Amino acid sequence: MNSWFRIALQALTYAAFAVVLGYLSASPAYDYAAEEYATVKLSLSHAANRVKPCVRLTPKEIAELAPNMRRPEKCERERLPLTVEFEIDGEIVTRIEAAPSGLWNDGPASVYERFEVAPGTHTIIARLRESDRPDGWDYVHSETVTLLAGRYFTVTFRAETGGFSFR
Repeated sequence: MNSWFRIALQALTYAAFAVVLGYLSASPAYDYAAEEYATVKLSLSHAANRVKPCVRLTPKEIAELAPNMRRPEKCERERLPLTVEFEIDGEIVTRIEAAPSGLWNDGPASVYERFEVAPGTHTIIARLRESDRPDGWDYVHSETVTLLAGRYFTVTFRAETGGFSFR
């Protein structure tokens, strides 16, 4: 093939690719949230309590361990599942039992849920159980909030800061 023909064909191919890429960067339009509803997002990642509590080692037991393994406590790796319940205006919209992540079930459990809610004033209650108690909750947060159409409202969780955060 002629050199000028190859260059022209290559330029035409690049131009067609640029046009397709330009079109796909703006179309079809993506709506992040429905304009007539407010979106409530529940998003958390938390490591629940361990299946078995840690055992305090005696000085003799610590001395018997290899130098790089010496710790004051011996803890099993496996963690309990995390139970989360989410209520809007007295109606439980979701109840999730999230398994811990990791090869040995020793990592945090993650929860992500989205809810489309009519705009206005709502009472939201978030509950979390990280222990092996059969009933009741370790963390509960309730708040009356005003949700706006087309906007996001996020519920997160951090145990170090006291529990749930509504924003």
